[in-house]
Amino acid sequence: MAIPHTLDPAQARTRLQELTVLDVRTPGEYAAGHLPGALNIPLDQISRALPDIRHAADRRGILVVCASGARSDRACRTLAEHGITAATLTGGTGAWSAAGHGLHRPERPFRTTWGMERQVRLTAGALVLAGFGLGVIHPAFRFLSVAVAGGLAYSALSDTCGMAAVLARLPHNRPRRGDLDAARAALRSD
Repeated sequence: MAIPHTLDPAQARTRLQELTVLDVRTPGEYAAGHLPGALNIPLDQISRALPDIRHAADRRGILVVCASGARSDRACRTLAEHGITAATLTGGTGAWSAAGHGLHRPERPFRTTWGMERQVRLTAGALVLAGFGLGVIHPAFRFLSVAVAGGLAYSALSDTCGMAAVLARLPHNRPRRGDLDAARAALRSD
């Protein structure tokens, strides 16, 4: 089934039943609310799931979703490099929710994790404050603030985020044992 490279929330909603939806956010972000029926395959786990995604793509169109569209766009490029056609949801779950479409939240208790953007803001702010505060002790510590500012500027220009990539590897952002395997099994059986 041919689908456009991008779908806006209205287009995605009308086609949701004919698509396999992959949410590439961290498990905590996914648990905080995701598109109905979405499977959680974190961006850094896409390579592990390629055979299963290819199997699902042979039967249905693939829609890749994240918080804003940046990570899902990277996931779509990775899939395209492996011959798998997928679309991304323009504006991500933020746009989906803003359009008035509901997000599914699991019934089972799940540890609450902040969204990646919020984690980056906290970490960047804390590092800037630390650099500024420690700069009173020794001026060289101010370079920490300069480095973070430069990293944020580069992040905006390149539409990537090294800090988010590092934070995604922290234990609270990792899939629980079996969750990734369950999502991969669902891709094979759908």
